[in-house]
Amino acid sequence: MAAESTMRVLEVSALAPDLAGVALGTRAVPEPGPGAALVRIEAAALGFPDLLMTEGLYQAKPPLPFVPGMEGAGVVARAGPGSQWQAGDRVIVGGIGCAAQYGVFADAAIMALPDRLSFAEGAALRAAYLTAWVALVRLGRAEAGETLVVHGAAGGVGLAAVDLGRALGLAVIAVASSAEKRAEIARLYAPDHLLAGPTGIREEVLALTGGRGAELVYDPVGGDVFDEGCRYTAFGGRLLVVGFASGRIPQVRANIPLIKGFAVVGVRAGEYGRRFPERGAENVAAILALAVEGKIRPHVSAQVGLDDWREAYLAMRERRVVGRTVILPHG
Repeated sequence: MAAESTMRVLEVSALAPDLAGVALGTRAVPEPGPGAALVRIEAAALGFPDLLMTEGLYQAKPPLPFVPGMEGAGVVARAGPGSQWQAGDRVIVGGIGCAAQYGVFADAAIMALPDRLSFAEGAALRAAYLTAWVALVRLGRAEAGETLVVHGAAGGVGLAAVDLGRALGLAVIAVASSAEKRAEIARLYAPDHLLAGPTGIREEVLALTGGRGAELVYDPVGGDVFDEGCRYTAFGGRLLVVGFASGRIPQVRANIPLIKGFAVVGVRAGEYGRRFPERGAENVAAILALAVEGKIRPHVSAQVGLDDWREAYLAMRERRVVGRTVILPHG
């Protein structure tokens, strides 16, 4: 049972640039309903959608005011009627409301936290690795030995794709903008090749693949990165559209994928799970199994207390993060 009756939260009260509508606040600790659990949140991982959401620029637009943070990990404090969870369970949670000391989550949004992962690592696992799994396995139909180019490889979803790609037996080419980030990626996951980006890599990719091109191109950046990717995706390859962190949504003439014989595939891992619940459960089970076996492991570059939430958001916006930044609500 939760010791506190009130809790500290991060709250978005207005959609505005430069985090002007975000501030710390206090709320009552909520009660879990049927099929849900109250979780004491020990870590909340920030992703780029969390930043966009503060300005109303993300596809999910919760009513104001709302508590941000779409990924977290912690301990079940109290289970509601009929919940499959018990007090004391170590869990990973998904859904709006993680940037708080406590949160109520439906059973379907909760999964067990592998013992080998810390709370911070667990908070950073779900969204990034599910995105990578759906992109590479479900939609990309990756086969061992194929070449994967990962753009934005220092970001949360990019780094997860590098890690998962190695676990799947792919030849991974990681693309990152700075020498410091490339060195850190090499230290963490040792991809087969590291290239300086974000663009100007076509000739290098072709040289590394014997002129064939890459079977899989993982693109969370969009803009010029997508445009160039159309020029080095292999015949029969899959250009995986994960996001548009560059700010420009690119366009491609239909004759280009036709002539070059590749597919442009949109990736929405959350929606994939909602449309295909059985496959969604299989996806979660697959990444949990890999984490339990030690074949994948999220990287957390920084952990900050709730009072330092602004620095965490700014570090992400300014692309200073390799992997994920995590907020510790009780820290």
